[in-house]
Amino acid sequence: MKLIIFWLLLFVILGSLTANVFLFRELRKYYALLYASQLDPIGLSYFQEEIVQAVGDKPTVVFYGDSRAAQWITPKTDEYVFINRGIGNQTSAQVLLRFEEHIRPLQPDAIILQVCVNDLKTIPLFPESKDGIIAACENNIEAIIHKSREFNSVVILTTVFPTSGKVPLARRIVWSEEVYEAIDQVNDFILNYQAEGVIVFDSAGILSNAEGHIKGEYARDLLHLNSAGYNALNSELLTILESMKTEIGLTQNPNTKPRITRISANFLKIRVN
Repeated sequence: MKLIIFWLLLFVILGSLTANVFLFRELRKYYALLYASQLDPIGLSYFQEEIVQAVGDKPTVVFYGDSRAAQWITPKTDEYVFINRGIGNQTSAQVLLRFEEHIRPLQPDAIILQVCVNDLKTIPLFPESKDGIIAACENNIEAIIHKSREFNSVVILTTVFPTSGKVPLARRIVWSEEVYEAIDQVNDFILNYQAEGVIVFDSAGILSNAEGHIKGEYARDLLHLNSAGYNALNSELLTILESMKTEIGLTQNPNTKPRITRISANFLKIRVN
């Protein structure tokens, strides 16, 4: 009996130590993110040493937004110059505020915009502000588009990627079904958005399974894609870029037939069936 008690106590102690180490690491990670955001609230220190050079007459395409944009794998083509200006953990407000520093100097031909998941994942912490958080996302998207159109950049507005639906234990106390509902609401706004020089790319339609979550073969974790997910998006993205020949001076590939479901006043809306 004493031996059993000993092993039980040892198991409890080891379990407690393991849990405390895990919690300490998580706490340290989030404190680091908090203080980093205080030192550089909108990430202006990023990309300072990166030199971007024009390559002939190739169109410049910029991935812009949060970590999902930052992790976007460059499509396999030599027809464009791809630049990445995504920063992890940023909200749509932060992405908007750094536009003048990170996007305007590049004067890109096209901007691929992926934002809002970091706004919407805060709703369980601030449930009383749900409507305001969603409205702010939509307003910030519009503001980024308006700034982009000032120098005639075409905006490829992507729907907010879904999540894997597999919420880690550490996140469960700060997560709720309202996050999924908010993503759907913002995506409805995006899918119905119409403006000159804006292409709506239903990326969520490519990534989602029947339950509305990221397909298992595309998910890296709760919020992020693996390389297969980005490759699936790039397959459609290259088709979209081909459809933009008028805006950015490309030669249309006659073998490429983009799935365009509506055209009006220079607005292209591309959806995934």
